[in-house]
Amino acid sequence: MIWHFLHLNLGMNQYKYNSSDLVRETELSDREQFLLSESKTFCIYPWIHLHAYPTGEAYPCCHAEMKYPVGNCRSNTLKEIWQDRPMQQLRADMLSETPNAACGRCYEQEQSGFFSGRKSANKHHGHQIHKLKENPFEMTYWDIRFSNLCNLKCRSCGHIFSSQWYQDQAKLAGGDWKNTHKVLNYAGRTETDVWEQLLPHIDYVEQIYFAGGEPLLMEEHYQILDELVRRERFDVRLIYNTNFTHTDLKGKSVFEYWKLFDSVAVGASLDGSGQHAEYIRKGTDWKQVEQNRIEMLQVCPQVDFYISPTLSIMNAWHLPDFHRDWADRGFIKPQDLNVNILQDPEHYRIDIAPMKYKQRLCIKYQEHLEWLRTKDNLNRATTGFESAVNFMMATDNTHLIDTFWRKTHELDIIRSENISDIIPELVALK
Repeated sequence: MIWHFLHLNLGMNQYKYNSSDLVRETELSDREQFLLSESKTFCIYPWIHLHAYPTGEAYPCCHAEMKYPVGNCRSNTLKEIWQDRPMQQLRADMLSETPNAACGRCYEQEQSGFFSGRKSANKHHGHQIHKLKENPFEMTYWDIRFSNLCNLKCRSCGHIFSSQWYQDQAKLAGGDWKNTHKVLNYAGRTETDVWEQLLPHIDYVEQIYFAGGEPLLMEEHYQILDELVRRERFDVRLIYNTNFTHTDLKGKSVFEYWKLFDSVAVGASLDGSGQHAEYIRKGTDWKQVEQNRIEMLQVCPQVDFYISPTLSIMNAWHLPDFHRDWADRGFIKPQDLNVNILQDPEHYRIDIAPMKYKQRLCIKYQEHLEWLRTKDNLNRATTGFESAVNFMMATDNTHLIDTFWRKTHELDIIRSENISDIIPELVALK
């Protein structure tokens, strides 16, 4: 899944992206300081947050391994899941320095030098550590995927998170799959169930992460914003992962909302430009994406905007070129890129590349880093590219190359595309 960082509206010298310094100063005991800064397992999320998929499956956060849900929102309430045994066991493991299988993605990221979702959680929400004593059911951080409503069908996604994937998934699965699955799925017991359960938490929510599906197309997104505006909760921090292809719904412009809030961070899940973007994230109109960025710079230039690409074997070669192009054109600052390393589906990982291709990528990334380092005051993009190289070189997954080509060709046939025409550099993998 996508992992993210909050880019707070703080002076550049006050904020260090890749350190464990807390965003807010808090009086901490030695034990609390250890948990937040030195522990290899502790994460604050299970004490402040619960995550839900459009399938109803609940997880401690969006980074958690999909094989290890802690409950299901279609059969239990959020509070029941919060108090149930799987969440209690996870909290106990974190406090005793016992690795938990659900947290494997963060462990792997940290081994390669990434500032993981776990570390980011402790950094930005560490002031909530007093909740370890009583563990009240108060969700101060929200990340609920209300539905799988989406207008794109990205290569690394699927029907769970995109309604547009329905027809392609049915053709790939065959059999009676289409008869046993719906186009649109909701996380709760009814379409409005999860939103109704969240409403009592709105007075103490501090941060909301909107992702999807595509959040800017969801009614729930605008319902939340309207309620926050009604209560004048402009202090709530808003973070987005959006494909940035649509910026309004039924006459409501998200740019006009964003002007009202104190802190808004928008991570655009753009994996490349032009034909790369339109192939990897099928349904993208690249000209419209660029027009949206131009309009955003005109209407709400103060909003923090950064590219949040999913780095896979498909865009590994192209990403530095895209990054440099948007920086040169003034659409972003060089520091405004947050690398999300793809870990699943595993046949799209960058470490499937043979050594010769990896070596070429290393040279390209080192050249890009030479341009980037002196321009990246936050050290976010720099660390992302450096960690990506470490991740790529740490493991040999070349046995997945055949799977990559087989699955790619299957989807190419369905979509009447040819990856070799769009991303010719991948011919080197054959």
